[in-house]
Amino acid sequence: MALIAITRERRSGETRVAAVPETVKKLIAQGFSVTVEAGAGTAAAYPDADYAAAGATVATTLQETLGAADIVFKVRAPEVEEIKALKPGALVCATLNPYMERPALDALAAQGATGFAMEFVPRITRAQVMDVLSSQANLAGYRAVIEAAEAFGKAMPMMMTAAGTIAAAKVFVMGVGVAGLQAIATARRLGAVVTATDVRPDTKEQVESLGAKFLAVEDEEFKNAQTAGGYAKEMSAEYQAKQTELVSSHIAKQDIVITTALIPGRPAPKLVSAAHVASMKPGSVLVDLAIEQGGNVAGGRLGEIVTTDNGVLIAGIANLPGRIATDASALYARNLMAFAGLFLDKEGAFAPDYSDEILEAALVCRAGAVVHPQLKV
Repeated sequence: MALIAITRERRSGETRVAAVPETVKKLIAQGFSVTVEAGAGTAAAYPDADYAAAGATVATTLQETLGAADIVFKVRAPEVEEIKALKPGALVCATLNPYMERPALDALAAQGATGFAMEFVPRITRAQVMDVLSSQANLAGYRAVIEAAEAFGKAMPMMMTAAGTIAAAKVFVMGVGVAGLQAIATARRLGAVVTATDVRPDTKEQVESLGAKFLAVEDEEFKNAQTAGGYAKEMSAEYQAKQTELVSSHIAKQDIVITTALIPGRPAPKLVSAAHVASMKPGSVLVDLAIEQGGNVAGGRLGEIVTTDNGVLIAGIANLPGRIATDASALYARNLMAFAGLFLDKEGAFAPDYSDEILEAALVCRAGAVVHPQLKV
């Protein structure tokens, strides 16, 4: 019987946990045994007693938690003390952020651990239930709007009162992936007038289906700006100039701008320039979901809400899903539970098939070496 261990997250500001009592019970039903470090779920409102009631062993020390573990579930990459406590060959499943946190990956490899970066799970039908990027981005998009509404000094919906009418807030979402779509839906539910932009033409229909208006230079180049796999093509300098001009005039009229653009392995693209920020009205709010990778907004700072000289607020809030830790943990835990099923053979024995396309795509280190093709030095 393979042992799964869940540790308390040691990263500053990380409130999520990699398993919840619901998934512990189901993992045990699949044939795993589970050990949870004491206090692992406290910040996400999952007390130790609930894990014990689900059938887990609650361990009081890190060594007791990890020393015999065959599989380790984590939210973030393990810290040095956790890596040292791993037995050789242990499987570590986490959002390892290997491009930005290479030392942790190298330390895992040196320890003889097998590392799976959950953000590398391929976006294929069979792996949808394991897609941690989507599950967490969905909540980040929702929370971005909540944070914007809190920072914004006016009401979001239009209100008609005896004392006069309050105009609805204007919200502009830049990037229509999972986070962007949820941001649109949430802002619409709060009564805002919402517009959105993306370089992929297929997103226009998604935006409009949520009751928002799509903003883009819709010329022939735009209509052919998407690959067969659904990814954006690089646009010409001429198109980029036209799109920049359109977006610039639009941003100046907005109350709230939410940016969501990320590129794996590279700094986030700058979507909002200092000139854009300077054109906005005092009291306007920008929420930058890409701040942990350098940010989409000029002048944003990680972990801070910056007030510019012209009175615009730039919110560089880290770990937005961690601000909804209970739900974020539950979704992430279900992703990991589904992923763990790939470690079992048809008879239910612990026998990972490393030729499985999902395990192969997510595998980053094994047998003392970094093995992922994009990460080899």
